[in-house]
Amino acid sequence: MLDLCDAVSYHFLRRCFPGKRQVSNSRGAHLTGYPERLKNIIGDRRWQSLKSQMVVDFGCGHGDGAIHLASEGFTNVAGIDIRECVLDDARQRAVEAGFADRCHFATSLPETRADVVISMDAFEHFADPAGVLQSMSNLLDPGGQVIVSFGPTWYHPRGGHLFAPFPWAHLVFSESALCQWRRDFRDDGAMRFAEVDGGLNQMTIARFERIVEDSPFKVEWMIARPIDAVRWLHHRWTREFLTSIVDCVLVKR
Repeated sequence: MLDLCDAVSYHFLRRCFPGKRQVSNSRGAHLTGYPERLKNIIGDRRWQSLKSQMVVDFGCGHGDGAIHLASEGFTNVAGIDIRECVLDDARQRAVEAGFADRCHFATSLPETRADVVISMDAFEHFADPAGVLQSMSNLLDPGGQVIVSFGPTWYHPRGGHLFAPFPWAHLVFSESALCQWRRDFRDDGAMRFAEVDGGLNQMTIARFERIVEDSPFKVEWMIARPIDAVRWLHHRWTREFLTSIVDCVLVKR
């Protein structure tokens, strides 16, 4: 039940931003340019050396990222996800793409240690990001790396994802009003940000840094990439609001 303020907010959103009815789909359209983004983080030389190493796509979803890597010549890619329903689809898609011998999908890797663990566009969605880093540490060879790229972060103009019909709307309206509005055109029945398909954990840059600080990892390299249109305004005091993507490489302590 919405209180008066939330009800007014909901009716404003419904009137001004009616949206169109959609069926929830968690397929990874957001992963367009996955190989190029990864190459931009690690460089051409490291990119070439990774092709023969054990690479894990953590939180692989329907397998888009892993299949992209296989298509680029990677020979040993494992996609990890806790949802068996998406893994079934990932396996079928790998077969259809002709990469079933290079891509393997499972909920865990019980016997194999990875050289590299990749997390692309996922850290703003994990329900337990600290637990995820611990799981990544358990998967990783002692000399391995975790490559993380995520965004938009929570204070980005569109950090609310579908909860941001205009810039920073997710910071203006309450969670309950936005969820009520979203239910008018999305069918997943989410009552909170964390309950949307894929989840939304309100990850900020500062929170990510604190989580890493308390994890088995340390930051080897990190960059907060600015929104292009306001690059000239981007500095440490504005980075939470004007960062588009966070890229980093983590190594074990």
